[in-house]
Amino acid sequence: MAVYVMADTHLSLAVNKPMHIFGSRWTDHPEKIRKNWLECVRPEDTVVIPGDLSWGINLEESLADFRFIDDLPGNKILLKGNHDYWWDTVTKMTAFNAENKLTHFSYLHNNAIRCEDFILCGSRGWYTEDKKVITQNEVDTAKIVAREVGRLHTSLEAGKKIHDEVLETEGRDLEMLVFLHFPPYFKGYICDEIILELYRFGIERCYFGHIHGSYDVPAMRKYMDIEFRLIAADFLNFRPLLIDVRR
Repeated sequence: MAVYVMADTHLSLAVNKPMHIFGSRWTDHPEKIRKNWLECVRPEDTVVIPGDLSWGINLEESLADFRFIDDLPGNKILLKGNHDYWWDTVTKMTAFNAENKLTHFSYLHNNAIRCEDFILCGSRGWYTEDKKVITQNEVDTAKIVAREVGRLHTSLEAGKKIHDEVLETEGRDLEMLVFLHFPPYFKGYICDEIILELYRFGIERCYFGHIHGSYDVPAMRKYMDIEFRLIAADFLNFRPLLIDVRR
């Protein structure tokens, strides 16, 4: 049983939101996702999707996209992205999945999930570089960052609790992985508050999406002894990335 990750599927099977306008790599991208996914992911595996699954503005409008992903092999763990307008409370999303017989979804939101040889933690995060923030109204960046750090802290605390229980009962030192939608570290941008939170909990690997069109950047950069890896779908050529076991 393996764990994969790929963010930013940006599906729009029920709405008119073609992605090829963002570059030729996006042409027929749902079919690319399906083909590559079927080549590597097995039914017993897990795929983490850190945000921007669907362009639907509500759960009903995103149903076709959910069904597309649900029909692919593996269990899927979702995080919120900046374009996931369909996102609601976990209770409502879980009920929606049950109503529509979507059986392979769970949510990483103010919690942590033990999965195979890992403990999965995460949050949406926030990207505060001025050139990358597009909003209609003035944004209190400090307040948003503090909120996201709080959510990440809650997730990491839950992960640490799972880690300590497993270590005590099974003698296994499971690695805690962190998934974010926004990059905490990318090129010249650094979100100190989030990175310090990762450092305090001894996180060694962090995966993020959101960045598109930057195909010449390194797949992984290291900062403060933490590996930061870009896993946006187009950067990965729409093939889920296998996370290797190191402990």
